[in-house]
Amino acid sequence: MFTLKRKSAWLSLCALLLCAPLWAQKMPLTLQLRDKNREPLSFATVSVLRAADTTKKMETIADESGRAVFELDTAAYIVKVSAVNYKPLRETIVLGAGRDSFTLTLQASGETLNEVEIRSSASLMRQVDDKTVVDPEQLAASSTNGYEVLEKTPGIFIDQDGNIYLNSTTPASIYINGKEMKMSRSDIATMLRNLPPGAIQKIEILRTPSARYDASGSGGVVNIVLKKGVKPGLTGSINGSVQQGKKGNQQLGINLSNNDGRNAVYLNLNYNHRDGYEQLNTDRFISGDTFLSQQAHTTLPGNNWYLGYGWGRDLDDKWNLSYDGRLNYTNSFNKTDNTNSFKVAPEAAPLGQSNTYLKNDNYTFLLSQELNSVYKIDTLGSEWTNSLSYIYSSNDIDQGYTTYALSPYSGGGAINGRRHVLTGLSDLSYKLPHRITLETGVKSSLLIFNNSAAYYLDQNGNRFTDKVRSNDYNYKEWINAAYIQASKGLGSFLLKAGVRMENTNMSGLQRLPADTSFSIHRTDFFPYVYLSRKVMSIAGYEIRAYLVYRRTISRPTYEQLNPYPKYVDQFLSEAGNPTLRPQFTHNYEANISITERPLFAIGFNDTRDMFTNVYYQADSNTAQAYRTYDNVGRNKEFYLRGFAAIPPGGTYFFVVGGQYNYNIYEGLYEGQPLSFKRGGWLFFTYHQLRIDKRSQITLNGFLRLKGPLQFYELSSMGALNLNVNRKFFKDKLTVTLSANDIFFTNNNTFTINQGSVRASGYRESDSRRVGISFRYNFGIRKEERADMFQQMQQPAGIN
Repeated sequence: MFTLKRKSAWLSLCALLLCAPLWAQKMPLTLQLRDKNREPLSFATVSVLRAADTTKKMETIADESGRAVFELDTAAYIVKVSAVNYKPLRETIVLGAGRDSFTLTLQASGETLNEVEIRSSASLMRQVDDKTVVDPEQLAASSTNGYEVLEKTPGIFIDQDGNIYLNSTTPASIYINGKEMKMSRSDIATMLRNLPPGAIQKIEILRTPSARYDASGSGGVVNIVLKKGVKPGLTGSINGSVQQGKKGNQQLGINLSNNDGRNAVYLNLNYNHRDGYEQLNTDRFISGDTFLSQQAHTTLPGNNWYLGYGWGRDLDDKWNLSYDGRLNYTNSFNKTDNTNSFKVAPEAAPLGQSNTYLKNDNYTFLLSQELNSVYKIDTLGSEWTNSLSYIYSSNDIDQGYTTYALSPYSGGGAINGRRHVLTGLSDLSYKLPHRITLETGVKSSLLIFNNSAAYYLDQNGNRFTDKVRSNDYNYKEWINAAYIQASKGLGSFLLKAGVRMENTNMSGLQRLPADTSFSIHRTDFFPYVYLSRKVMSIAGYEIRAYLVYRRTISRPTYEQLNPYPKYVDQFLSEAGNPTLRPQFTHNYEANISITERPLFAIGFNDTRDMFTNVYYQADSNTAQAYRTYDNVGRNKEFYLRGFAAIPPGGTYFFVVGGQYNYNIYEGLYEGQPLSFKRGGWLFFTYHQLRIDKRSQITLNGFLRLKGPLQFYELSSMGALNLNVNRKFFKDKLTVTLSANDIFFTNNNTFTINQGSVRASGYRESDSRRVGISFRYNFGIRKEERADMFQQMQQPAGIN
């Protein structure tokens, strides 16, 4: 048990660590470098000279986030910045009097170099305040879609149902460009599989997001930031890949962008054909010593077309306006062959047997439109941002099934879903004197979801309506939010605190098979506190410690609330639960980073009214079971997380990490007392070996030791992936050979023993694959484009 005494002990230990002596006496100067589009300017050369004595010069290279830090006395300084393809910058600043942070903007020169070799210290992961930023370039080189990029990211675990986990048993929320994707888990997984890997600029991992983010991120937030064509001139790339397991994947795409210094446009086109399989074997006891044995084999072919496009313009030196759009269309044709046998022993002859054939033809369309504006209030980094976005998606499923038994029968249905999401937000970040930053904002989000399912049964050629599964369901969610938070430097400390208010309005109406409805109206407050300080420097590496607290909420999604029973197989259905209540979590975490790279963390999650996926047997027939969601009580979770790495920039670089979670569940399961305690380890690693300036080998993988996933106990599982890439044609062409899940270990056995359900089984997918991919980068310099245009205008005969 986690007693109050123990809780106080580790909090006191963390406080002592934060209050350790600080040897450096000088004041830190932080310079943030950006281009005209407010994007970070990486690896620029920064020089600082004392205005009173210009013979004293200090110089450094900005990191990949565009930040350069110096330790200086309070005085006036001359700052010089130079970067490839940008005009040199010279500014005079005064350090002191509450000013220790400055944002500098560089202007594009309009010229590009033919070839530049940069061997920087860019890291795969870095810690920036309360978030971990991942550079996905190397991960994308061996991936066919955004889903695979996340699978290979150290510290992220994705289960076989597409749920993404960070540091708790609650799945993380998925954001695209800072906007939450209010979609079901399966729809999010489909969307990520349709996202081109080369379209991702960076991945932000927020395990304890601040008050600026939605309070629904109790499992953390994964924010995928897409590229928007910020490089000067006309640039682009063509990419393609082929992967082969037992089934095959093929992908082809093109990315184009043009930036003339004031206007920026981009276009991404991608086609993806994927195919694979899943094998699921389950043994479930139904009465006495009799159990139901099921073997289900599913094939998963599908096609996807993706279009991403956008435009941005600097109206003047202060205003920037941008528009972004995405279109997705997917069709998939899944088929399942399910054998059902009743037995009294695993090797015994079946007492009875049946076969079910199920097909699901799925057609999904997604449209996303987003308009953004940024107003730069001053040169210190103060800005006002506004956004209005609309998302429409449709999901049409044509389902059919046939069961061969003593009395054969068949059936099917048409399932149609329509979803509209309208979101508006306004955020203000203002730099005040005395190292104070004030952040405040408002947000309103409206979700409308309509779902209908028309099922039928066919027996001996007679078709009639399946009144149990046919359904008509409407759902509406309107959430209004406002937040305020402020940060202030207190010597070597940085304190950030804030609160978020969210007003929730949810309503659901089911017309078929029976009239049922629910309505929820509530207002909640979610505090947030963040404290960090520099502890010491060792051999030039800065070590910082952090303490974070936040209260969060997890609301049931429309899919989890929709009560209609969906056909899975002859003996299993799944349905939502319209009586689900939201769960609330208090998260406490202490962590340490070294030179912006995460090192160690310890945390505690206390969740009340926890809801999760449960597995119940039907009262009328023990052979029948259904999956649903239910509030089961309280979960107390303790976790440790650690990383180790060799700094990048040399011939060999690696990151290795591990996380331990221990969960205590207390509550009710099927009306019976629940007490469930389990712990589990997750390890992950990434290695990069530079063979020469054009070739490198990467190795990444994860290992999950025997542990729980919700109320399932899983066997150990993992995957190891190997990639070799080589650059050709002046580094314009990159070819990558890849092998995923080399030892075919990304499969597992499972057991569940809760309530009336005792079951075990085995699950695998088409995870072992070999493949080859390529990416060809091209670009036209500004002067080259001008020459081409002039030649087109010259009369014939003029040389």
